[in-house]
Amino acid sequence: MNNKNKRVVKKRKLKTKAILISFLFIIVISLCIYYLFQIKITNIYVIDNELLSDYEIIKLAKLEKYPKTMDNSCKEIKERLEKNDLIKKAKVEKKGLLNEVYIYVEENKPLFYYQVMNKVILKDGKKVNGNYNVVVVTNEISVDIYDEFLEKMSKIDSNTMSQISEIKYDPNDIDKKRFYLTMNDGNYVYLTLNKFERINNYLEIVKTFNNAKGVLYLDSGEYFKLFNE
Repeated sequence: MNNKNKRVVKKRKLKTKAILISFLFIIVISLCIYYLFQIKITNIYVIDNELLSDYEIIKLAKLEKYPKTMDNSCKEIKERLEKNDLIKKAKVEKKGLLNEVYIYVEENKPLFYYQVMNKVILKDGKKVNGNYNVVVVTNEISVDIYDEFLEKMSKIDSNTMSQISEIKYDPNDIDKKRFYLTMNDGNYVYLTLNKFERINNYLEIVKTFNNAKGVLYLDSGEYFKLFNE
């Protein structure tokens, strides 16, 4: 066999080898893709939720049956969650072999029941129906200060909020932003929007009263007047 024939045979062998390698590569890739589409979600972690339980969020995400991961993109899960009024924002990540789903939620907290509208007002201002353990606002708030009131209410911490039973809009000639709060412990508080954040110190303040009952004035100064005075 001359050198020319040897070169032709060698080229054919190399070409055949390259075809086999390419074929094997395609098979491996195909198997990987097939395996990927067969992976099921095995673990779901819900982070930063308080209002909604883990299971409620998993159900809203339509993952309660632990379906195949490739049938549920992070974007699709996020969109399902954010359709719920109580979820302001959701972030979804897949980890591990894409079988672990991490759901981070920012909840749209119910702030108060607005009696004049017969609606519950959420943190973002949405008005919804439902039974929630929230403060009752008993009368209409001036439209001029409503948005500011909503913002201030969203900054009251949970422990303090649980101490408030009712809020009445109670302006006078001096202060058009004054409110009258009925507390669950039997005390009352006058508060103005300009100093609204001071209500977060309520539990610390009342410790100094020695269980006495009265009215705490936080709208002008900071003093406590007993009922029998």
